[in-house]
Amino acid sequence: MIGSLINNIYENTKPAKPEIGMDATLIMWSDRHAYTITGVSPSGKTIKLQRDKATRVDKNGMSDAQDYKYEPDIEAPVETATLRKDGRYKLKGYTSGGTVLIGKRDEYYDYTF
Repeated sequence: MIGSLINNIYENTKPAKPEIGMDATLIMWSDRHAYTITGVSPSGKTIKLQRDKATRVDKNGMSDAQDYKYEPDIEAPVETATLRKDGRYKLKGYTSGGTVLIGKRDEYYDYTF
């Protein structure tokens, strides 16, 4: 279950083939978090990711219109996502939610919750 239309579209987008250095987005209920792929298994079924530093650069306050500047955070914990039977990458340990969109880096905070 997803809490926003954009997240629902992203969650149902076929993932790109992951490569080291590629953009990624962790899709939550209605928020999104920017990541960078730091490792890919030879089979491509397991990826390693680190959350990026996302700095808000707009002046829109508590608004849906949000712009961010991204930079790698080499101090961030390395997380693992696996390709599931449904064709989606999900963070290890998640049975629902936690979908990783490959090929797009996006940060979004939903102020309505």
